[in-house]
Amino acid sequence: MTVARAPGKVVLSGAYSVLSGAPAIVTAVSRYVVADSSRPATLLTDEVRAALAAHEAAPWFDASALREDGRKLGLGSSAAILVASLCALGLRAEPDLQPAELRAKVFERALLAHRRAQGGGSGVDVAASTFGGTLIYRLDAAGPEISATALPAELHFEVWTCPTSSSTPGLLGAVQRLREQAPAAHARWLGAQAEAAATAATCIQQLEAAGLLAALLAQQRALSGLGRAAGVPIVTPELAQLAPIAEEEGGVLLPAGAGGGDIALFVGGAPSSSGLRAALDKCAHRLLRTDLSAPGAETYMM
Repeated sequence: MTVARAPGKVVLSGAYSVLSGAPAIVTAVSRYVVADSSRPATLLTDEVRAALAAHEAAPWFDASALREDGRKLGLGSSAAILVASLCALGLRAEPDLQPAELRAKVFERALLAHRRAQGGGSGVDVAASTFGGTLIYRLDAAGPEISATALPAELHFEVWTCPTSSSTPGLLGAVQRLREQAPAAHARWLGAQAEAAATAATCIQQLEAAGLLAALLAQQRALSGLGRAAGVPIVTPELAQLAPIAEEEGGVLLPAGAGGGDIALFVGGAPSSSGLRAALDKCAHRLLRTDLSAPGAETYMM
């Protein structure tokens, strides 16, 4: 039998603007989906169904590490389930494949299936679950451009769970309606987000911690403006209220990915203060124990 695992992800930079060609920064987290080809699936996700060939049966999987208190954490579980499942099936079918070759084949297949099942999307979460580490991800006409990078050692990254769950399709739909109904406002805020995302990608490549932090702060403000213009809480009221405290500490508090809940990020030159943590805790945010830049998909023959 073949057992495979694939990590979840956190999008650090480039939400929304990645769909327009701006670079995103995504990092894999040390919380994994495990798939086992020797056991039949007890649940078939839309993404796995879209990927299966006629002769294939979906493997069993366990995605509990990406859930808490009965709900998804917003760490890209659908992509991680898909990648882990395809890795288990792929290595069982071709046991001599080298890990890099398997990941390349799985990514191509998973990207198509994920987009088919979800009606589009950047595929940034599929890349993180497949390749792991921290990646700069950009879409162009030829397909995704993916390059590995590293998080600056001078910065501290904290992942916080939010008390509310977000609907990425709902948020994307609201931003699309803004584009149709108020194109000037859409262009203003999405342009600011894209500019800051491009700066963030340049700074992380050059390990410029201060520049990256400034670019994340610029994105927090752009996402806040985009959400107000679109009439949706991309930056939740709690994060908006506590963001000035983070800034006073020389850090930034911002939504991860599309926002609206699920996951928030604190990034700073030092860990968040006890005061900020107490304020987040009072708002029912919880510090998530996980490592960033985690390894990508792995398989084990047993």
